[in-house]
Amino acid sequence: MIKVTRTSMPPFEEFCEQIRPLWDSHILTNMGQLHERFEAELRQWLGCPGLTLFSHGHLALEAVLRILGLPAGSRIITTPFTFVSTVHAIARLGFEPVFCDVLPSDGTLDPSRLEELAGGRCSAVLPVHVYGNVCDVEAIEAFAVEYGLRVVYDAAHAFGVRYKGVPVVCRGDASILSFHATKVFSTIEGGAVCWSDPAMRQALDDEKNFGIRDENTCAAAGGNAKLNEFQAAMGLCNLRHIDAALQARAQLAGLYRSLLGDSVSYFHLRDGATSNHSYMPVLMRDRRQRDSVCDALVAAGVKARKYFWPLACDAAPYRSLPADVPVARNLSERVLTLPLYPELPEAEVERICSIVIGVL
Repeated sequence: MIKVTRTSMPPFEEFCEQIRPLWDSHILTNMGQLHERFEAELRQWLGCPGLTLFSHGHLALEAVLRILGLPAGSRIITTPFTFVSTVHAIARLGFEPVFCDVLPSDGTLDPSRLEELAGGRCSAVLPVHVYGNVCDVEAIEAFAVEYGLRVVYDAAHAFGVRYKGVPVVCRGDASILSFHATKVFSTIEGGAVCWSDPAMRQALDDEKNFGIRDENTCAAAGGNAKLNEFQAAMGLCNLRHIDAALQARAQLAGLYRSLLGDSVSYFHLRDGATSNHSYMPVLMRDRRQRDSVCDALVAAGVKARKYFWPLACDAAPYRSLPADVPVARNLSERVLTLPLYPELPEAEVERICSIVIGVL
């Protein structure tokens, strides 16, 4: 089965060599040497002022929402066209998710819809750089300044993406990355908060390490979300290969587009933005056509994914909330994400495209 994505892994011997010292030190967690080295090298590669590693991207998102000092029970505007983790982070902290529709061009949050949603107890906006497509950050942030809202970006899909020459993770109050096995860059599991305000550093460290600052001091009621040394080792290894992986993704995405041509539609890249080609989403005419193509691929041993379908607002915990999101619903019914990962053979891309075109 050719799956929609496959975890990028370094050469086996390289990883073994990276973890070999752990058998001597027996230091496996609590911000060990590999953790500190990985954090520094990753921050430099990304080009962000500050970065705090977490064991999971979801926990990174919860942590940053918790430390912003948002009023208890306040409303946070987000998109339904995302993985449900984005909305869960809002709800699990006792905030109220407010669903904003998306732009038909790229699936990111539509800033023109914010004003109608921002009244009352609204305290923040949580947009998503979906598939690595950069949000309209200028419009979102200008609106947030006018209404006194905080902005946290879910950048789980946007590893290494730049906008107008600036790393996209430098936007807003903070940006969240995920290093899950399905992402462009993986530490098996893992994530990070990218920040520019140095005051966030200590608060985030407290969140991920029980609030413990030294042997005698527990300063906050933090949790446990530390990236362990094995994850850090995987990150260090994969970081050495990330440029080649991104180049391979770009070549395969270009091959898909050249073979599929105008038989399908595509999301548009915002002017001034780069792409990490984290996914290969295509848009069909309607849901019936999308499902027919998906079924044909599965029958041929190709696991495409209807990503994102259903919408996050249709998950059981959120069905009772208002969700006037016709554009997101239309995209959700038409989108199909085709397999894309650096090691995918070009011959398989050609086979996949022939199946898609054959159904269309």
